[in-house]
Amino acid sequence: MTISTTGRPAGFAVHNPATGAVIGEAPNMTAADLDRAVARARAAQPGWAAASDDQRAEVCRALAALLTDHSEELARLLTQEQGKPLNGLGSRWEIGGAAAWAGYTAGLSLPPKVLQDDAAGRVELHRKPVGVVGSITPWNFPVLIAIWHIVPALRVGNTVVMKPSPLTPLAALRFVELASAVLPAGVLTIVTGDDRAVNLGAEMSSHPGIDKIVFTGSIATGRQVMRSAAGTLKRLTLELGGNDAGIVLPDADPGLIAEGLFWGAFINNGQTCAALKRLYVHDDIHDQVCEALVEYTRNIPVGDGMDEASILGPLQNRMQFDVVSGLVASAANRGQVLLGGKPGEGLFFPPTLIAGLANGDPLVDREQFGPALPIIRYTDIAGAVAAANDNPNGLGGSVWSSDPDAARALALQLECGSVWINKHGAVQPNAPFGGVKSSGMGVQFAEEGLAENTVAQVVFG
Repeated sequence: MTISTTGRPAGFAVHNPATGAVIGEAPNMTAADLDRAVARARAAQPGWAAASDDQRAEVCRALAALLTDHSEELARLLTQEQGKPLNGLGSRWEIGGAAAWAGYTAGLSLPPKVLQDDAAGRVELHRKPVGVVGSITPWNFPVLIAIWHIVPALRVGNTVVMKPSPLTPLAALRFVELASAVLPAGVLTIVTGDDRAVNLGAEMSSHPGIDKIVFTGSIATGRQVMRSAAGTLKRLTLELGGNDAGIVLPDADPGLIAEGLFWGAFINNGQTCAALKRLYVHDDIHDQVCEALVEYTRNIPVGDGMDEASILGPLQNRMQFDVVSGLVASAANRGQVLLGGKPGEGLFFPPTLIAGLANGDPLVDREQFGPALPIIRYTDIAGAVAAANDNPNGLGGSVWSSDPDAARALALQLECGSVWINKHGAVQPNAPFGGVKSSGMGVQFAEEGLAENTVAQVVFG
Protein backbone atom coordinates (compact mmCIF):
# COMPACT_ATOMS: atom_id res chain seq x y z
CA MET A 1 0.00 0.00 0.00
CA THR A 2 1.31 3.46 -0.88
CA ILE A 3 -0.32 5.56 1.83
CA SER A 4 1.34 5.91 5.19
CA THR A 5 -0.75 7.04 8.16
CA THR A 6 -0.07 7.70 11.79
CA GLY A 7 -0.49 4.23 13.20
CA ARG A 8 -2.22 1.41 11.37
CA PRO A 9 -5.80 2.15 10.23
CA ALA A 10 -8.46 -0.13 11.59
CA GLY A 11 -9.42 -2.78 9.09
CA PHE A 12 -12.69 -4.02 7.64
CA ALA A 13 -13.40 -7.57 6.55
CA VAL A 14 -13.72 -8.66 2.92
CA HIS A 15 -15.89 -11.71 2.24
CA ASN A 16 -15.96 -14.42 -0.40
CA PRO A 17 -19.45 -14.24 -1.97
CA ALA A 18 -19.36 -17.96 -2.81
CA THR A 19 -18.77 -19.11 0.77
CA GLY A 20 -19.32 -16.10 3.02
CA ALA A 21 -15.86 -16.65 4.53
CA VAL A 22 -13.62 -13.72 5.43
CA ILE A 23 -10.73 -13.75 2.97
CA GLY A 24 -8.89 -10.64 4.03
CA GLU A 25 -8.94 -7.21 5.58
CA ALA A 26 -8.49 -3.77 4.08
CA PRO A 27 -7.57 -0.52 5.85
CA ASN A 28 -10.55 1.56 6.93
CA MET A 29 -9.19 4.99 6.10
CA THR A 30 -10.35 8.43 7.10
CA ALA A 31 -10.76 11.82 5.48
CA ALA A 32 -7.37 12.74 6.94
CA ASP A 33 -5.83 9.75 5.16
CA LEU A 34 -7.40 10.98 1.93
CA ASP A 35 -5.96 14.46 2.51
CA ARG A 36 -2.50 12.96 2.87
CA ALA A 37 -2.93 10.89 -0.28
CA VAL A 38 -4.03 13.93 -2.27
CA ALA A 39 -1.17 16.02 -0.91
CA ARG A 40 1.28 13.33 -1.94
CA ALA A 41 -0.28 13.14 -5.41
CA ARG A 42 -0.14 16.91 -5.85
CA ALA A 43 3.50 17.00 -4.80
CA ALA A 44 4.42 14.24 -7.24
CA GLN A 45 2.45 15.52 -10.23
CA PRO A 46 4.80 18.23 -11.60
CA GLY A 47 7.72 15.82 -11.70
CA TRP A 48 5.66 13.10 -13.34
CA ALA A 49 4.33 15.56 -15.93
CA ALA A 50 7.90 16.69 -16.63
CA ALA A 51 8.97 13.16 -17.55
CA SER A 52 9.24 12.60 -21.27
CA ASP A 53 6.41 11.05 -23.23
CA ASP A 54 8.62 8.03 -23.91
CA GLN A 55 9.43 7.63 -20.21
CA ARG A 56 5.77 7.60 -19.22
CA ALA A 57 4.97 5.15 -22.02
CA GLU A 58 7.70 2.81 -20.76
CA VAL A 59 6.33 2.92 -17.21
CA CYS A 60 2.85 2.10 -18.48
CA ARG A 61 4.30 -0.86 -20.36
CA ALA A 62 5.94 -1.93 -17.12
CA LEU A 63 2.53 -1.86 -15.42
CA ALA A 64 1.21 -4.15 -18.14
CA ALA A 65 4.14 -6.51 -17.54
CA LEU A 66 3.44 -6.55 -13.80
CA LEU A 67 -0.13 -7.62 -14.46
CA THR A 68 1.09 -10.41 -16.70
CA ASP A 69 3.82 -11.55 -14.31
CA HIS A 70 1.43 -11.67 -11.36
CA SER A 71 -1.66 -12.75 -13.28
CA GLU A 72 -2.42 -15.95 -11.41
CA GLU A 73 -1.94 -14.36 -7.99
CA LEU A 74 -4.24 -11.46 -8.90
CA ALA A 75 -6.80 -13.73 -10.57
CA ARG A 76 -7.13 -15.95 -7.51
CA LEU A 77 -7.46 -12.95 -5.21
CA LEU A 78 -10.04 -11.45 -7.57
CA THR A 79 -12.12 -14.63 -7.68
CA GLN A 80 -12.18 -14.90 -3.91
CA GLU A 81 -13.42 -11.34 -3.36
CA GLN A 82 -15.62 -10.86 -6.44
CA GLY A 83 -16.94 -14.39 -7.02
CA LYS A 84 -16.31 -14.74 -10.76
CA PRO A 85 -14.72 -18.04 -11.81
CA LEU A 86 -11.07 -18.38 -12.61
CA ASN A 87 -11.91 -19.92 -15.97
CA GLY A 88 -13.85 -18.81 -19.03
CA LEU A 89 -14.63 -15.10 -19.10
CA GLY A 90 -13.67 -14.87 -15.44
CA SER A 91 -10.74 -13.65 -13.37
CA ARG A 92 -7.91 -14.88 -15.58
CA TRP A 93 -9.64 -13.26 -18.54
CA GLU A 94 -10.07 -10.01 -16.59
CA ILE A 95 -6.41 -9.81 -15.57
CA GLY A 96 -5.30 -10.67 -19.09
CA GLY A 97 -7.58 -7.96 -20.45
CA ALA A 98 -6.20 -5.46 -17.96
CA ALA A 99 -2.64 -6.23 -19.08
CA ALA A 100 -3.60 -5.92 -22.75
CA TRP A 101 -5.40 -2.62 -22.12
CA ALA A 102 -2.46 -1.18 -20.23
CA GLY A 103 -0.09 -2.23 -23.00
CA TYR A 104 -2.24 -0.74 -25.74
CA THR A 105 -2.74 2.53 -23.85
CA ALA A 106 1.01 2.80 -23.32
CA GLY A 107 1.36 3.09 -27.09
CA LEU A 108 -1.07 6.00 -27.42
CA SER A 109 0.06 9.62 -27.45
CA LEU A 110 -1.32 13.10 -28.00
CA PRO A 111 1.38 15.14 -29.76
CA PRO A 112 0.80 18.83 -30.44
CA LYS A 113 -1.36 19.60 -33.46
CA VAL A 114 -0.60 22.43 -35.83
CA LEU A 115 -3.93 24.07 -36.58
CA GLN A 116 -2.51 26.84 -38.75
CA ASP A 117 0.89 27.71 -40.14
CA ASP A 118 0.81 30.44 -42.76
CA ALA A 119 1.59 34.08 -43.28
CA ALA A 120 -1.02 35.06 -40.70
CA GLY A 121 0.72 33.05 -37.99
CA ARG A 122 1.13 29.63 -36.39
CA VAL A 123 -1.50 28.07 -34.12
CA GLU A 124 -0.76 24.93 -32.09
CA LEU A 125 -3.04 22.78 -29.92
CA HIS A 126 -1.31 21.23 -26.93
CA ARG A 127 -2.71 18.67 -24.50
CA LYS A 128 -1.62 19.12 -20.89
CA PRO A 129 -2.42 16.93 -17.86
CA VAL A 130 -5.40 17.83 -15.70
CA GLY A 131 -3.41 17.39 -12.48
CA VAL A 132 -4.67 14.92 -9.88
CA VAL A 133 -7.28 12.43 -11.06
CA GLY A 134 -9.55 10.68 -8.58
CA SER A 135 -10.64 7.18 -9.66
CA ILE A 136 -13.70 5.55 -8.07
CA THR A 137 -14.20 1.97 -9.22
CA PRO A 138 -17.03 -0.57 -8.81
CA TRP A 139 -17.12 -4.16 -7.60
CA ASN A 140 -17.92 -5.95 -10.85
CA PHE A 141 -14.53 -5.65 -12.64
CA PRO A 142 -12.22 -4.40 -9.86
CA VAL A 143 -8.93 -4.69 -11.74
CA LEU A 144 -9.93 -4.13 -15.36
CA ILE A 145 -11.90 -0.95 -14.66
CA ALA A 146 -9.11 0.32 -12.40
CA ILE A 147 -6.71 -0.02 -15.35
CA TRP A 148 -9.22 1.76 -17.59
CA HIS A 149 -9.13 4.69 -15.17
CA ILE A 150 -5.51 4.72 -14.06
CA VAL A 151 -3.32 4.04 -17.07
CA PRO A 152 -4.72 6.75 -19.43
CA ALA A 153 -4.45 9.30 -16.62
CA LEU A 154 -0.85 8.34 -15.87
CA ARG A 155 0.06 8.14 -19.54
CA VAL A 156 -0.50 11.87 -20.11
CA GLY A 157 1.14 13.08 -16.90
CA ASN A 158 -1.52 13.06 -14.21
CA THR A 159 -1.16 11.49 -10.80
CA VAL A 160 -3.98 9.30 -9.48
CA VAL A 161 -5.71 8.67 -6.18
CA MET A 162 -7.96 5.63 -6.50
CA LYS A 163 -10.71 4.24 -4.33
CA PRO A 164 -11.98 0.71 -4.97
CA SER A 165 -15.35 -0.60 -3.85
CA PRO A 166 -15.32 -1.74 -0.21
CA LEU A 167 -16.69 -5.06 -1.47
CA THR A 168 -13.64 -5.77 -3.66
CA PRO A 169 -10.55 -3.83 -2.49
CA LEU A 170 -7.96 -6.60 -2.19
CA ALA A 171 -6.82 -7.13 -5.78
CA ALA A 172 -6.63 -3.35 -6.26
CA LEU A 173 -4.52 -2.98 -3.13
CA ARG A 174 -2.17 -5.67 -4.35
CA PHE A 175 -1.90 -4.09 -7.79
CA VAL A 176 -0.99 -0.70 -6.32
CA GLU A 177 1.56 -2.40 -4.09
CA LEU A 178 3.12 -4.05 -7.14
CA ALA A 179 2.98 -0.80 -9.12
CA SER A 180 5.02 1.01 -6.48
CA ALA A 181 8.06 -0.87 -7.79
CA VAL A 182 7.91 0.97 -11.13
CA LEU A 183 6.14 4.26 -10.32
CA PRO A 184 7.66 7.24 -8.50
CA ALA A 185 6.31 7.80 -5.00
CA GLY A 186 2.95 9.57 -4.94
CA VAL A 187 2.11 9.01 -8.60
CA LEU A 188 -0.47 6.32 -7.75
CA THR A 189 -2.03 6.03 -4.30
CA ILE A 190 -5.02 4.11 -3.02
CA VAL A 191 -7.52 4.77 -0.26
CA THR A 192 -9.92 2.13 1.04
CA GLY A 193 -12.81 2.24 3.46
CA ASP A 194 -16.11 0.57 4.25
CA ASP A 195 -18.08 3.80 3.51
CA ARG A 196 -19.84 3.68 6.87
CA ALA A 197 -18.27 6.34 9.07
CA VAL A 198 -16.70 8.18 6.12
CA ASN A 199 -17.77 8.02 2.47
CA LEU A 200 -14.41 8.42 0.80
CA GLY A 201 -16.00 8.62 -2.66
CA ALA A 202 -18.02 11.66 -1.66
CA GLU A 203 -14.96 13.17 -0.01
CA MET A 204 -12.98 12.69 -3.22
CA SER A 205 -15.71 14.19 -5.38
CA SER A 206 -15.70 17.40 -3.37
CA HIS A 207 -11.98 17.52 -2.53
CA PRO A 208 -10.35 20.77 -3.70
CA GLY A 209 -7.07 18.98 -4.37
CA ILE A 210 -8.55 16.60 -6.95
CA ASP A 211 -8.95 18.07 -10.42
CA LYS A 212 -10.99 15.34 -12.10
CA ILE A 213 -13.12 12.35 -11.11
CA VAL A 214 -13.44 9.21 -13.20
CA PHE A 215 -16.35 7.15 -11.89
CA THR A 216 -17.88 3.88 -13.02
CA GLY A 217 -21.04 2.80 -11.24
CA SER A 218 -24.74 3.38 -10.87
CA ILE A 219 -26.70 6.31 -12.23
CA ALA A 220 -27.85 7.27 -8.74
CA THR A 221 -24.28 7.46 -7.45
CA GLY A 222 -23.19 9.25 -10.62
CA ARG A 223 -25.67 12.00 -9.84
CA GLN A 224 -24.22 12.28 -6.33
CA VAL A 225 -20.72 12.55 -7.78
CA MET A 226 -21.86 15.39 -10.05
CA ARG A 227 -23.46 17.23 -7.14
CA SER A 228 -20.36 16.82 -4.97
CA ALA A 229 -18.04 17.88 -7.79
CA ALA A 230 -20.00 21.02 -8.65
CA GLY A 231 -18.47 23.11 -5.89
CA THR A 232 -14.99 22.77 -7.33
CA LEU A 233 -16.07 22.54 -11.00
CA LYS A 234 -14.21 19.28 -11.45
CA ARG A 235 -13.94 17.63 -14.81
CA LEU A 236 -15.85 14.37 -14.92
CA THR A 237 -15.91 11.15 -16.86
CA LEU A 238 -18.91 9.06 -15.79
CA GLU A 239 -19.66 5.57 -17.09
CA LEU A 240 -22.98 4.77 -15.50
CA GLY A 241 -25.62 2.06 -15.65
CA GLY A 242 -27.08 0.57 -18.78
CA ASN A 243 -30.19 -1.30 -19.80
CA ASP A 244 -28.88 -2.47 -23.14
CA ALA A 245 -31.36 -3.72 -25.72
CA GLY A 246 -30.70 -6.31 -28.40
CA ILE A 247 -32.92 -6.63 -31.47
CA VAL A 248 -33.06 -9.96 -33.30
CA LEU A 249 -34.23 -9.50 -36.88
CA PRO A 250 -36.38 -12.16 -38.58
CA ASP A 251 -33.54 -13.31 -40.85
CA ALA A 252 -31.22 -14.27 -37.97
CA ASP A 253 -30.24 -17.92 -37.46
CA PRO A 254 -31.28 -18.91 -33.88
CA GLY A 255 -28.73 -21.69 -33.65
CA LEU A 256 -25.86 -19.48 -34.78
CA ILE A 257 -26.61 -16.55 -32.45
CA ALA A 258 -27.53 -18.44 -29.25
CA GLU A 259 -23.98 -18.54 -27.87
CA GLY A 260 -23.39 -14.85 -28.60
CA LEU A 261 -26.70 -13.89 -27.04
CA PHE A 262 -25.89 -15.88 -23.92
CA TRP A 263 -22.49 -14.30 -23.36
CA GLY A 264 -23.79 -10.87 -24.26
CA ALA A 265 -26.30 -11.20 -21.44
CA PHE A 266 -24.54 -13.38 -18.87
CA ILE A 267 -20.88 -12.37 -18.98
CA ASN A 268 -19.78 -11.84 -15.37
CA ASN A 269 -23.14 -13.30 -14.34
CA GLY A 270 -24.92 -10.32 -15.90
CA GLN A 271 -23.05 -7.96 -13.56
CA THR A 272 -21.77 -5.82 -16.43
CA CYS A 273 -22.85 -2.30 -17.33
CA ALA A 274 -22.84 -3.05 -21.06
CA ALA A 275 -24.44 -6.49 -20.83
CA LEU A 276 -27.46 -7.40 -22.94
CA LYS A 277 -30.36 -6.77 -20.57
CA ARG A 278 -33.44 -6.72 -22.86
CA LEU A 279 -33.85 -8.95 -25.90
CA TYR A 280 -36.43 -8.09 -28.58
CA VAL A 281 -37.06 -11.04 -30.92
CA HIS A 282 -39.19 -11.00 -34.07
CA ASP A 283 -42.32 -13.13 -33.91
CA ASP A 284 -41.20 -15.24 -36.88
CA ILE A 285 -38.28 -16.76 -34.95
CA HIS A 286 -39.17 -15.94 -31.34
CA ASP A 287 -39.82 -19.52 -30.24
CA GLN A 288 -36.76 -20.90 -32.02
CA VAL A 289 -34.51 -18.27 -30.39
CA CYS A 290 -35.97 -19.10 -26.99
CA GLU A 291 -35.38 -22.81 -27.54
CA ALA A 292 -31.79 -22.28 -28.70
CA LEU A 293 -31.02 -20.02 -25.73
CA VAL A 294 -32.49 -22.49 -23.25
CA GLU A 295 -30.50 -25.34 -24.79
CA TYR A 296 -27.23 -23.41 -24.58
CA THR A 297 -27.84 -21.95 -21.12
CA ARG A 298 -28.85 -25.17 -19.39
CA ASN A 299 -25.34 -26.58 -19.94
CA ILE A 300 -23.43 -23.77 -18.20
CA PRO A 301 -21.89 -24.92 -14.87
CA VAL A 302 -22.53 -22.57 -11.94
CA GLY A 303 -20.48 -22.86 -8.77
CA ASP A 304 -17.68 -21.58 -6.55
CA GLY A 305 -15.30 -19.61 -8.74
CA MET A 306 -12.29 -21.38 -7.25
CA ASP A 307 -13.58 -24.62 -8.77
CA GLU A 308 -11.94 -24.90 -12.18
CA ALA A 309 -15.15 -26.45 -13.57
CA SER A 310 -17.28 -23.38 -12.84
CA ILE A 311 -18.17 -21.02 -15.68
CA LEU A 312 -20.48 -18.70 -13.71
CA GLY A 313 -20.25 -17.92 -10.02
CA PRO A 314 -22.45 -16.26 -7.41
CA LEU A 315 -23.77 -12.73 -7.38
CA GLN A 316 -21.26 -10.54 -5.63
CA ASN A 317 -23.34 -9.18 -2.75
CA ARG A 318 -26.63 -9.55 -0.92
CA MET A 319 -28.03 -6.22 -2.07
CA GLN A 320 -27.68 -7.16 -5.74
CA PHE A 321 -28.98 -10.67 -5.07
CA ASP A 322 -32.12 -9.18 -3.54
CA VAL A 323 -32.60 -6.83 -6.51
CA VAL A 324 -32.38 -9.71 -8.99
CA SER A 325 -34.61 -11.95 -6.87
CA GLY A 326 -37.30 -9.29 -6.64
CA LEU A 327 -37.28 -8.50 -10.35
CA VAL A 328 -37.38 -12.17 -11.33
CA ALA A 329 -40.23 -12.91 -8.90
CA SER A 330 -42.24 -10.06 -10.41
CA ALA A 331 -41.45 -11.22 -13.96
CA ALA A 332 -42.43 -14.81 -13.16
CA ASN A 333 -45.93 -13.58 -12.34
CA ARG A 334 -46.17 -11.66 -15.62
CA GLY A 335 -44.41 -13.91 -18.13
CA GLN A 336 -43.19 -17.44 -18.78
CA VAL A 337 -40.07 -18.70 -17.01
CA LEU A 338 -38.18 -20.72 -19.60
CA LEU A 339 -35.23 -21.60 -17.39
CA GLY A 340 -34.08 -20.83 -13.84
CA GLY A 341 -36.10 -18.34 -11.87
CA LYS A 342 -35.58 -19.71 -8.36
CA PRO A 343 -32.82 -18.36 -6.08
CA GLY A 344 -30.19 -20.86 -5.06
CA GLU A 345 -28.30 -21.18 -1.79
CA GLY A 346 -26.31 -18.25 -0.49
CA LEU A 347 -25.70 -15.73 -3.28
CA PHE A 348 -26.08 -18.19 -6.14
CA PHE A 349 -28.80 -17.44 -8.69
CA PRO A 350 -29.22 -19.64 -11.78
CA PRO A 351 -29.13 -18.14 -15.29
CA THR A 352 -32.76 -17.21 -15.92
CA LEU A 353 -34.69 -16.71 -19.15
CA ILE A 354 -38.20 -15.24 -19.06
CA ALA A 355 -40.43 -14.75 -22.12
CA GLY A 356 -43.81 -13.07 -22.48
CA LEU A 357 -42.73 -9.71 -21.08
CA ALA A 358 -43.02 -6.20 -22.50
CA ASN A 359 -41.97 -2.63 -21.85
CA GLY A 360 -43.59 -1.60 -18.60
CA ASP A 361 -42.59 -4.79 -16.79
CA PRO A 362 -39.94 -4.08 -14.13
CA LEU A 363 -37.46 -6.66 -15.43
CA VAL A 364 -37.58 -4.94 -18.82
CA ASP A 365 -37.59 -1.34 -17.65
CA ARG A 366 -34.99 -1.59 -14.87
CA GLU A 367 -31.36 -2.62 -14.98
CA GLN A 368 -31.25 -6.03 -13.30
CA PHE A 369 -27.43 -6.32 -13.20
CA GLY A 370 -27.66 -10.07 -12.77
CA PRO A 371 -28.31 -13.39 -14.51
CA ALA A 372 -31.86 -12.80 -15.74
CA LEU A 373 -32.78 -11.99 -19.34
CA PRO A 374 -36.27 -10.86 -20.42
CA ILE A 375 -37.24 -11.87 -23.96
CA ILE A 376 -39.79 -9.62 -25.67
CA ARG A 377 -41.73 -10.67 -28.77
CA TYR A 378 -42.27 -8.07 -31.50
CA THR A 379 -43.82 -7.99 -34.97
CA ASP A 380 -42.85 -4.55 -36.29
CA ILE A 381 -39.18 -3.60 -36.57
CA ALA A 382 -39.86 0.12 -36.19
CA GLY A 383 -41.82 -0.68 -33.05
CA ALA A 384 -38.92 -2.72 -31.69
CA VAL A 385 -36.53 0.20 -32.23
CA ALA A 386 -38.96 2.54 -30.48
CA ALA A 387 -39.26 0.10 -27.55
CA ALA A 388 -35.48 -0.28 -27.33
CA ASN A 389 -35.06 3.50 -27.22
CA ASP A 390 -37.88 3.96 -24.70
CA ASN A 391 -35.54 3.91 -21.70
CA PRO A 392 -33.54 6.55 -19.82
CA ASN A 393 -30.33 4.53 -20.30
CA GLY A 394 -28.19 4.64 -23.40
CA LEU A 395 -24.97 2.69 -22.93
CA GLY A 396 -24.99 -0.10 -25.51
CA GLY A 397 -27.21 -2.01 -27.91
CA SER A 398 -26.99 -4.74 -30.53
CA VAL A 399 -28.62 -5.94 -33.73
CA TRP A 400 -28.64 -9.62 -34.75
CA SER A 401 -29.13 -10.48 -38.41
CA SER A 402 -27.83 -12.51 -41.33
CA ASP A 403 -27.60 -9.23 -43.28
CA PRO A 404 -24.80 -7.09 -41.77
CA ASP A 405 -25.63 -4.10 -43.95
CA ALA A 406 -29.27 -4.05 -42.84
CA ALA A 407 -28.12 -4.50 -39.23
CA ARG A 408 -25.75 -1.53 -39.46
CA ALA A 409 -28.48 0.67 -40.89
CA LEU A 410 -30.75 -0.28 -38.00
CA ALA A 411 -27.92 0.21 -35.49
CA LEU A 412 -27.77 3.90 -36.32
CA GLN A 413 -31.36 4.27 -35.10
CA LEU A 414 -30.53 3.07 -31.59
CA GLU A 415 -29.98 5.72 -28.91
CA CYS A 416 -26.83 4.43 -27.26
CA GLY A 417 -23.10 5.03 -27.22
CA SER A 418 -22.06 1.67 -28.70
CA VAL A 419 -23.87 -0.76 -31.00
CA TRP A 420 -22.63 -4.24 -31.88
CA ILE A 421 -23.65 -6.41 -34.81
CA ASN A 422 -24.17 -10.11 -33.98
CA LYS A 423 -22.41 -9.71 -30.63
CA HIS A 424 -22.86 -7.58 -27.54
CA GLY A 425 -20.61 -5.80 -25.06
CA ALA A 426 -17.32 -6.46 -26.84
CA VAL A 427 -15.48 -3.27 -25.88
CA GLN A 428 -11.94 -2.82 -27.15
CA PRO A 429 -9.12 -0.38 -26.37
CA ASN A 430 -8.94 1.22 -29.81
CA ALA A 431 -12.62 2.30 -29.85
CA PRO A 432 -14.10 5.05 -27.65
CA PHE A 433 -16.67 3.80 -25.14
CA GLY A 434 -19.27 5.83 -23.27
CA GLY A 435 -22.96 6.32 -22.77
CA VAL A 436 -25.65 8.79 -23.78
CA LYS A 437 -28.77 9.89 -21.90
CA SER A 438 -28.48 8.77 -18.25
CA SER A 439 -25.67 6.30 -18.95
CA GLY A 440 -22.93 8.81 -18.46
CA MET A 441 -20.83 11.56 -19.91
CA GLY A 442 -17.49 11.50 -21.67
CA VAL A 443 -15.74 8.49 -23.16
CA GLN A 444 -12.95 6.11 -22.28
CA PHE A 445 -10.42 4.24 -24.46
CA ALA A 446 -8.51 5.17 -27.61
CA GLU A 447 -7.18 8.67 -28.28
CA GLU A 448 -10.55 10.22 -27.44
CA GLY A 449 -10.46 8.68 -23.98
CA LEU A 450 -6.85 9.67 -23.49
CA ALA A 451 -7.71 13.28 -24.32
CA GLU A 452 -10.32 13.33 -21.55
CA ASN A 453 -7.45 13.20 -19.07
CA THR A 454 -6.05 16.46 -20.43
CA VAL A 455 -6.88 20.11 -20.78
CA ALA A 456 -6.42 21.88 -24.09
CA GLN A 457 -4.08 24.81 -24.50
CA VAL A 458 -3.86 26.72 -27.76
CA VAL A 459 -0.66 28.64 -28.52
CA PHE A 460 -0.90 31.47 -31.07
CA GLY A 461 2.40 32.44 -32.65
